[in-house]
Amino acid sequence: MTPTELAPAFFLAAIVILLACRLVGRVLRAFGQPPVVGEMVTGVVLGPSVLGLLAPGVEQAIFPDELRPVLYVVGQIGLVVFMFQAGYEFRVDKIRQVAGSAALISAAGVVVPMLLGVALAWLAAGHVDMYPPGVPLLVSVLFVAVALSITAFPMMARIITECGLSGTRFGSLSLAAGALDDAVAWVLLAGVLSISAASIGPFAVAAGGSVLFVLALVAIVRSGGRIDAALRRLAPEQVLMVVVVAVFLAAWYTDQIGLYAVFGAFSLGVALPRSAAMDGAVRTMKPVAVLFLPLFFTYSGLNTDLALLVDSGVLLFAVGAVLVAVAGKLGACWAAARLAGESNSVATRVGALMNARGLMQLIAINVGLAAGIVTPQLFSVLVLVALVTTIMATPLLTLIDRRERRAAADPEPEPVA
Repeated sequence: MTPTELAPAFFLAAIVILLACRLVGRVLRAFGQPPVVGEMVTGVVLGPSVLGLLAPGVEQAIFPDELRPVLYVVGQIGLVVFMFQAGYEFRVDKIRQVAGSAALISAAGVVVPMLLGVALAWLAAGHVDMYPPGVPLLVSVLFVAVALSITAFPMMARIITECGLSGTRFGSLSLAAGALDDAVAWVLLAGVLSISAASIGPFAVAAGGSVLFVLALVAIVRSGGRIDAALRRLAPEQVLMVVVVAVFLAAWYTDQIGLYAVFGAFSLGVALPRSAAMDGAVRTMKPVAVLFLPLFFTYSGLNTDLALLVDSGVLLFAVGAVLVAVAGKLGACWAAARLAGESNSVATRVGALMNARGLMQLIAINVGLAAGIVTPQLFSVLVLVALVTTIMATPLLTLIDRRERRAAADPEPEPVA
Protein backbone atom coordinates (compact mmCIF):
# COMPACT_ATOMS: atom_id res chain seq x y z
CA MET A 1 0.00 0.00 0.00
CA THR A 2 1.50 3.34 -1.07
CA PRO A 3 1.38 6.53 1.06
CA THR A 4 -1.34 7.96 -1.22
CA GLU A 5 -3.39 4.79 -0.71
CA LEU A 6 -2.83 4.89 3.06
CA ALA A 7 -4.43 8.34 3.44
CA PRO A 8 -7.98 7.40 2.31
CA ALA A 9 -7.67 4.06 4.16
CA PHE A 10 -6.85 6.00 7.33
CA PHE A 11 -9.81 8.36 6.87
CA LEU A 12 -12.20 5.41 6.49
CA ALA A 13 -10.78 3.61 9.54
CA ALA A 14 -10.97 6.81 11.61
CA ILE A 15 -14.62 7.33 10.65
CA VAL A 16 -15.50 3.76 11.64
CA ILE A 17 -13.61 4.01 14.94
CA LEU A 18 -15.12 7.34 15.99
CA LEU A 19 -18.68 6.32 15.11
CA ALA A 20 -18.28 2.90 16.78
CA CYS A 21 -16.87 4.56 19.93
CA ARG A 22 -19.88 6.86 20.07
CA LEU A 23 -22.31 3.96 19.60
CA VAL A 24 -20.67 1.59 22.10
CA GLY A 25 -20.16 4.46 24.54
CA ARG A 26 -23.90 5.23 24.48
CA VAL A 27 -24.77 1.60 25.13
CA LEU A 28 -22.32 1.34 28.04
CA ARG A 29 -23.42 4.67 29.49
CA ALA A 30 -26.71 2.97 30.32
CA PHE A 31 -24.65 0.71 32.61
CA GLY A 32 -22.91 3.62 34.28
CA GLN A 33 -19.65 3.35 32.35
CA PRO A 34 -17.69 6.51 31.37
CA PRO A 35 -16.82 7.17 27.68
CA VAL A 36 -13.25 5.91 28.11
CA VAL A 37 -14.48 2.39 28.87
CA GLY A 38 -16.61 2.54 25.73
CA GLU A 39 -13.50 3.37 23.69
CA MET A 40 -11.61 0.44 25.23
CA VAL A 41 -14.42 -2.02 24.55
CA THR A 42 -14.83 -0.65 21.01
CA GLY A 43 -11.22 -1.58 20.31
CA VAL A 44 -11.95 -5.21 21.16
CA VAL A 45 -15.24 -5.16 19.20
CA LEU A 46 -13.51 -3.93 16.04
CA GLY A 47 -10.73 -6.53 16.32
CA PRO A 48 -10.66 -10.29 15.60
CA SER A 49 -12.66 -11.07 18.77
CA VAL A 50 -15.93 -9.73 17.32
CA LEU A 51 -15.76 -8.05 13.89
CA GLY A 52 -13.02 -10.37 12.66
CA LEU A 53 -15.00 -13.37 13.88
CA LEU A 54 -18.26 -12.29 12.25
CA ALA A 55 -16.89 -10.66 9.10
CA PRO A 56 -13.15 -11.20 8.68
CA GLY A 57 -13.18 -9.68 5.18
CA VAL A 58 -14.72 -6.46 6.46
CA GLU A 59 -12.18 -6.21 9.30
CA GLN A 60 -9.28 -6.68 6.89
CA ALA A 61 -10.76 -4.18 4.42
CA ILE A 62 -11.18 -1.47 7.05
CA PHE A 63 -7.98 -2.22 8.98
CA PRO A 64 -5.41 -3.62 6.53
CA ASP A 65 -2.09 -4.67 8.06
CA GLU A 66 -0.25 -1.75 6.46
CA LEU A 67 -2.56 0.74 8.20
CA ARG A 68 -2.04 -0.56 11.74
CA PRO A 69 1.28 1.24 12.43
CA VAL A 70 -0.39 4.49 11.34
CA LEU A 71 -3.23 3.89 13.80
CA TYR A 72 -0.65 3.27 16.52
CA VAL A 73 1.27 6.49 15.85
CA VAL A 74 -1.83 8.70 15.58
CA GLY A 75 -3.25 7.06 18.72
CA GLN A 76 0.02 7.85 20.51
CA ILE A 77 -0.41 11.55 19.68
CA GLY A 78 -3.87 11.53 21.26
CA LEU A 79 -2.56 9.63 24.28
CA VAL A 80 0.38 11.96 24.87
CA VAL A 81 -1.75 15.11 24.56
CA PHE A 82 -4.36 13.69 26.93
CA MET A 83 -1.75 12.81 29.55
CA PHE A 84 -0.19 16.27 29.29
CA GLN A 85 -3.61 17.81 29.96
CA ALA A 86 -4.18 15.44 32.91
CA GLY A 87 -0.81 16.48 34.36
CA TYR A 88 -1.53 20.18 33.84
CA GLU A 89 -4.84 19.87 35.70
CA PHE A 90 -3.14 17.96 38.53
CA ARG A 91 -2.08 20.38 41.26
CA VAL A 92 1.38 19.96 42.79
CA ASP A 93 0.12 21.13 46.16
CA LYS A 94 -2.21 18.10 46.20
CA ILE A 95 0.77 15.79 45.65
CA ARG A 96 2.47 17.27 48.73
CA GLN A 97 -0.67 16.81 50.80
CA VAL A 98 -0.97 13.10 49.98
CA ALA A 99 2.66 12.15 49.35
CA GLY A 100 3.08 9.89 52.41
CA SER A 101 -0.14 7.96 51.93
CA ALA A 102 0.39 7.74 48.16
CA ALA A 103 3.88 6.25 48.59
CA LEU A 104 2.58 3.53 50.93
CA ILE A 105 -0.41 2.74 48.68
CA SER A 106 1.82 2.62 45.62
CA ALA A 107 4.31 0.25 47.29
CA ALA A 108 1.52 -2.12 48.36
CA GLY A 109 -0.11 -1.87 44.93
CA VAL A 110 3.10 -3.04 43.25
CA VAL A 111 4.54 -5.61 45.67
CA VAL A 112 1.40 -7.64 46.52
CA PRO A 113 0.13 -8.15 42.94
CA MET A 114 3.67 -9.04 41.86
CA LEU A 115 4.03 -11.74 44.53
CA LEU A 116 0.60 -13.17 43.72
CA GLY A 117 1.37 -12.97 39.99
CA VAL A 118 4.66 -14.86 40.44
CA ALA A 119 2.85 -17.61 42.38
CA LEU A 120 0.07 -17.90 39.78
CA ALA A 121 2.36 -17.89 36.75
CA TRP A 122 4.76 -20.38 38.36
CA LEU A 123 1.95 -22.78 39.27
CA ALA A 124 0.54 -22.59 35.73
CA ALA A 125 3.87 -23.54 34.12
CA GLY A 126 3.71 -27.08 32.79
CA HIS A 127 -0.07 -27.20 33.08
CA VAL A 128 -1.09 -24.54 30.53
CA ASP A 129 0.49 -24.16 27.07
CA MET A 130 0.78 -20.41 27.24
CA TYR A 131 4.42 -19.42 27.45
CA PRO A 132 6.52 -18.93 24.31
CA PRO A 133 9.06 -21.66 23.49
CA GLY A 134 12.68 -20.65 23.90
CA VAL A 135 11.92 -17.97 26.48
CA PRO A 136 13.16 -18.71 30.03
CA LEU A 137 10.36 -19.49 32.45
CA LEU A 138 11.68 -16.79 34.81
CA VAL A 139 11.10 -14.14 32.11
CA SER A 140 7.52 -15.28 31.48
CA VAL A 141 6.73 -15.45 35.21
CA LEU A 142 8.19 -12.00 35.91
CA PHE A 143 6.39 -10.50 32.92
CA VAL A 144 3.01 -11.76 34.18
CA ALA A 145 3.84 -10.43 37.66
CA VAL A 146 4.78 -6.97 36.38
CA ALA A 147 1.74 -6.82 34.08
CA LEU A 148 -0.57 -7.57 37.02
CA SER A 149 1.09 -4.87 39.14
CA ILE A 150 0.42 -2.08 36.65
CA THR A 151 -2.29 0.52 37.24
CA ALA A 152 -4.07 2.13 34.29
CA PHE A 153 -2.82 5.60 35.14
CA PRO A 154 -4.13 7.35 31.97
CA MET A 155 -7.39 5.41 32.18
CA MET A 156 -7.77 6.27 35.85
CA ALA A 157 -7.05 9.92 35.07
CA ARG A 158 -9.85 9.92 32.49
CA ILE A 159 -12.30 8.21 34.85
CA ILE A 160 -11.49 10.74 37.57
CA THR A 161 -11.80 13.64 35.12
CA GLU A 162 -14.97 12.42 33.42
CA CYS A 163 -16.66 11.60 36.76
CA GLY A 164 -15.72 15.00 38.25
CA LEU A 165 -13.56 13.50 41.01
CA SER A 166 -10.44 15.63 40.48
CA GLY A 167 -11.01 17.73 43.61
CA THR A 168 -11.61 14.81 45.97
CA ARG A 169 -9.02 13.40 48.38
CA PHE A 170 -9.36 9.88 46.99
CA GLY A 171 -9.01 11.25 43.44
CA SER A 172 -5.76 13.05 44.34
CA LEU A 173 -4.48 10.04 46.30
CA SER A 174 -5.23 7.67 43.42
CA LEU A 175 -3.57 9.88 40.82
CA ALA A 176 -0.42 10.33 42.93
CA ALA A 177 -0.21 6.63 43.88
CA GLY A 178 -1.03 5.55 40.32
CA ALA A 179 1.74 7.73 38.87
CA LEU A 180 4.30 6.29 41.33
CA ASP A 181 2.98 2.78 40.81
CA ASP A 182 3.28 2.87 37.05
CA ALA A 183 6.69 4.57 37.05
CA VAL A 184 8.02 1.71 39.21
CA ALA A 185 6.25 -0.88 37.10
CA TRP A 186 7.83 0.45 33.89
CA VAL A 187 11.29 0.30 35.42
CA LEU A 188 10.54 -3.29 36.47
CA LEU A 189 9.33 -4.07 32.94
CA ALA A 190 12.60 -2.70 31.62
CA GLY A 191 14.33 -5.08 34.06
CA VAL A 192 12.36 -8.04 32.68
CA LEU A 193 13.30 -7.05 29.13
CA SER A 194 16.94 -6.83 30.27
CA ILE A 195 16.79 -10.38 31.62
CA SER A 196 15.12 -11.51 28.40
CA ALA A 197 17.85 -9.92 26.31
CA ALA A 198 20.56 -11.13 28.74
CA SER A 199 21.71 -7.50 29.07
CA ILE A 200 21.56 -4.96 31.90
CA GLY A 201 21.26 -2.19 29.30
CA PRO A 202 17.49 -1.42 29.29
CA PHE A 203 17.27 -1.35 33.10
CA ALA A 204 20.30 0.90 33.48
CA VAL A 205 19.02 3.28 30.79
CA ALA A 206 15.57 3.48 32.43
CA ALA A 207 16.93 4.09 35.94
CA GLY A 208 19.66 6.57 34.93
CA GLY A 209 17.43 8.35 32.42
CA SER A 210 14.72 8.75 35.07
CA VAL A 211 17.12 10.55 37.39
CA LEU A 212 18.08 13.02 34.65
CA PHE A 213 14.43 13.58 33.76
CA VAL A 214 13.50 14.33 37.37
CA LEU A 215 16.37 16.86 37.58
CA ALA A 216 15.07 18.56 34.43
CA LEU A 217 11.55 18.75 35.89
CA VAL A 218 12.88 20.28 39.12
CA ALA A 219 14.68 22.92 37.03
CA ILE A 220 11.42 23.71 35.20
CA VAL A 221 9.52 24.08 38.49
CA ARG A 222 12.19 26.42 39.90
CA SER A 223 12.15 28.50 36.70
CA GLY A 224 8.36 28.81 36.63
CA GLY A 225 8.39 32.61 36.98
CA ARG A 226 10.85 33.14 34.14
CA ILE A 227 9.01 30.68 31.88
CA ASP A 228 5.72 32.46 32.54
CA ALA A 229 7.26 35.85 31.78
CA ALA A 230 8.70 34.53 28.51
CA LEU A 231 5.39 32.99 27.42
CA ARG A 232 3.53 36.27 28.08
CA ARG A 233 5.67 37.98 25.46
CA LEU A 234 4.56 35.50 22.77
CA ALA A 235 1.43 35.37 20.62
CA PRO A 236 -1.05 32.56 21.44
CA GLU A 237 -0.07 30.52 18.38
CA GLN A 238 3.61 30.82 19.35
CA VAL A 239 2.83 29.64 22.89
CA LEU A 240 0.98 26.67 21.40
CA MET A 241 3.99 25.80 19.23
CA VAL A 242 6.38 25.99 22.21
CA VAL A 243 4.13 23.79 24.35
CA VAL A 244 3.61 21.18 21.62
CA VAL A 245 7.37 20.94 21.01
CA ALA A 246 8.03 20.61 24.75
CA VAL A 247 5.38 17.89 25.13
CA PHE A 248 6.69 15.87 22.19
CA LEU A 249 10.27 16.28 23.43
CA ALA A 250 9.34 14.96 26.89
CA ALA A 251 7.36 12.10 25.34
CA TRP A 252 10.23 11.19 23.02
CA TYR A 253 12.78 11.22 25.84
CA THR A 254 10.82 9.04 28.27
CA ASP A 255 10.00 6.65 25.45
CA GLN A 256 13.69 6.37 24.59
CA ILE A 257 14.71 5.55 28.17
CA GLY A 258 12.00 2.88 28.44
CA LEU A 259 9.52 4.69 30.69
CA TYR A 260 7.00 5.24 27.91
CA ALA A 261 5.82 8.53 26.44
CA VAL A 262 2.82 9.08 28.70
CA PHE A 263 5.03 9.66 31.75
CA GLY A 264 7.00 12.37 30.02
CA ALA A 265 3.84 14.16 28.92
CA PHE A 266 2.13 13.87 32.31
CA SER A 267 5.21 14.93 34.30
CA LEU A 268 5.79 17.96 32.08
CA GLY A 269 2.14 18.97 32.55
CA VAL A 270 2.60 18.82 36.32
CA ALA A 271 5.86 20.80 36.26
CA LEU A 272 4.96 23.68 33.90
CA PRO A 273 3.76 26.94 35.50
CA ARG A 274 0.04 27.75 35.46
CA SER A 275 -0.85 30.93 33.57
CA ALA A 276 -3.46 32.36 31.21
CA ALA A 277 -1.16 31.71 28.23
CA MET A 278 -0.67 28.08 29.22
CA ASP A 279 -4.38 27.65 29.90
CA GLY A 280 -5.13 28.78 26.33
CA ALA A 281 -2.61 26.38 24.81
CA VAL A 282 -3.96 23.43 26.81
CA ARG A 283 -7.54 24.22 25.77
CA THR A 284 -6.51 24.44 22.11
CA MET A 285 -4.89 20.98 22.29
CA LYS A 286 -7.88 19.27 23.89
CA PRO A 287 -9.70 18.21 20.65
CA VAL A 288 -6.56 16.33 19.56
CA ALA A 289 -6.95 13.91 22.46
CA VAL A 290 -10.69 13.53 21.95
CA LEU A 291 -10.28 12.59 18.28
CA PHE A 292 -7.07 10.54 18.31
CA LEU A 293 -7.07 8.60 21.60
CA PRO A 294 -9.72 6.06 20.46
CA LEU A 295 -7.34 4.99 17.68
CA PHE A 296 -4.91 3.57 20.23
CA PHE A 297 -7.60 1.42 21.82
CA THR A 298 -8.54 0.10 18.41
CA TYR A 299 -4.92 -0.73 17.65
CA SER A 300 -4.73 -2.80 20.85
CA GLY A 301 -8.08 -4.43 20.09
CA LEU A 302 -6.81 -5.50 16.67
CA ASN A 303 -4.11 -7.54 18.45
CA THR A 304 -6.60 -9.21 20.80
CA ASP A 305 -8.37 -12.48 20.03
CA LEU A 306 -10.57 -13.56 22.94
CA ALA A 307 -11.46 -16.76 21.05
CA LEU A 308 -8.11 -18.12 22.27
CA LEU A 309 -9.63 -18.32 25.76
CA VAL A 310 -11.85 -21.27 24.76
CA ASP A 311 -9.02 -23.60 25.80
CA SER A 312 -10.00 -24.81 29.29
CA GLY A 313 -6.49 -24.42 30.71
CA VAL A 314 -6.09 -20.89 29.36
CA LEU A 315 -9.58 -19.98 30.56
CA LEU A 316 -8.81 -21.28 34.05
CA PHE A 317 -5.60 -19.28 34.11
CA ALA A 318 -7.53 -16.21 32.95
CA VAL A 319 -10.00 -16.56 35.82
CA GLY A 320 -7.11 -16.97 38.25
CA ALA A 321 -5.35 -13.93 36.81
CA VAL A 322 -8.46 -11.77 37.23
CA LEU A 323 -8.90 -12.92 40.85
CA VAL A 324 -5.23 -12.37 41.67
CA ALA A 325 -5.28 -8.96 40.00
CA VAL A 326 -8.32 -7.77 41.94
CA ALA A 327 -7.24 -9.21 45.29
CA GLY A 328 -3.66 -8.02 44.89
CA LYS A 329 -4.37 -4.46 43.79
CA LEU A 330 -7.75 -3.52 45.26
CA GLY A 331 -7.18 -5.37 48.51
CA ALA A 332 -3.59 -4.26 49.02
CA CYS A 333 -4.28 -0.60 48.17
CA TRP A 334 -7.30 -0.54 50.48
CA ALA A 335 -5.25 -2.03 53.33
CA ALA A 336 -2.35 0.35 52.73
CA ALA A 337 -4.67 3.36 52.69
CA ARG A 338 -6.23 2.28 55.98
CA LEU A 339 -2.75 1.76 57.42
CA ALA A 340 -1.88 5.29 56.33
CA GLY A 341 -4.79 6.64 58.35
CA GLU A 342 -7.32 7.18 55.58
CA SER A 343 -11.02 6.61 56.28
CA ASN A 344 -12.66 3.42 55.07
CA SER A 345 -14.63 5.49 52.55
CA VAL A 346 -11.49 6.98 50.99
CA ALA A 347 -9.55 3.69 51.17
CA THR A 348 -12.26 1.72 49.39
CA ARG A 349 -12.50 4.27 46.57
CA VAL A 350 -8.73 4.35 46.19
CA GLY A 351 -8.70 0.55 45.94
CA ALA A 352 -11.44 0.62 43.29
CA LEU A 353 -9.60 3.19 41.17
CA MET A 354 -6.13 1.63 41.56
CA ASN A 355 -7.53 -1.74 40.51
CA ALA A 356 -8.20 -0.50 36.95
CA ARG A 357 -5.47 -1.85 34.62
CA GLY A 358 -6.85 -0.66 31.26
CA LEU A 359 -4.59 1.27 28.99
CA MET A 360 -1.19 0.78 30.65
CA GLN A 361 -1.55 -2.97 30.78
CA LEU A 362 -2.47 -2.93 27.10
CA ILE A 363 0.69 -0.97 26.40
CA ALA A 364 2.85 -3.31 28.49
CA ILE A 365 1.58 -6.47 26.84
CA ASN A 366 2.00 -4.89 23.41
CA VAL A 367 5.64 -4.30 24.37
CA GLY A 368 5.91 -7.92 25.50
CA LEU A 369 4.32 -9.14 22.29
CA ALA A 370 6.76 -7.10 20.20
CA ALA A 371 9.68 -8.48 22.27
CA GLY A 372 8.55 -12.05 21.64
CA ILE A 373 8.02 -12.92 25.32
CA VAL A 374 4.19 -12.99 25.13
CA THR A 375 2.14 -15.52 23.19
CA PRO A 376 -1.27 -14.65 21.66
CA GLN A 377 -2.90 -16.75 24.43
CA LEU A 378 -1.16 -14.84 27.23
CA PHE A 379 -1.86 -11.55 25.42
CA SER A 380 -5.59 -12.32 25.34
CA VAL A 381 -5.60 -13.36 29.02
CA LEU A 382 -4.01 -10.08 30.08
CA VAL A 383 -6.37 -8.07 27.85
CA LEU A 384 -9.25 -9.79 29.65
CA VAL A 385 -7.73 -8.77 32.99
CA ALA A 386 -7.44 -5.19 31.75
CA LEU A 387 -11.06 -5.15 30.55
CA VAL A 388 -12.59 -6.69 33.68
CA THR A 389 -10.65 -4.60 36.20
CA THR A 390 -11.31 -1.36 34.30
CA ILE A 391 -15.02 -2.01 33.79
CA MET A 392 -15.30 -2.73 37.53
CA ALA A 393 -14.08 0.71 38.59
CA THR A 394 -17.12 2.93 37.97
CA PRO A 395 -19.78 0.45 39.19
CA LEU A 396 -17.73 -0.08 42.35
CA LEU A 397 -17.57 3.67 43.00
CA THR A 398 -21.32 3.95 42.37
CA LEU A 399 -21.99 1.06 44.75
CA ILE A 400 -19.87 2.67 47.46
CA ASP A 401 -21.72 5.98 47.00
CA ARG A 402 -25.12 4.29 47.29
CA ARG A 403 -24.15 2.36 50.40
CA GLU A 404 -22.86 5.50 52.10
CA ARG A 405 -25.96 7.53 51.14
CA ARG A 406 -28.16 4.72 52.45
CA ALA A 407 -26.17 4.55 55.68
CA ALA A 408 -26.40 8.33 56.11
CA ALA A 409 -30.15 8.33 55.50
CA ASP A 410 -30.74 5.39 57.84
CA PRO A 411 -28.33 5.73 60.79
CA GLU A 412 -28.11 2.88 63.24
CA PRO A 413 -30.24 3.40 66.37
CA GLU A 414 -28.35 4.26 69.52
CA PRO A 415 -28.22 1.42 72.05
CA VAL A 416 -30.70 1.71 74.92
CA ALA A 417 -28.97 2.17 78.29
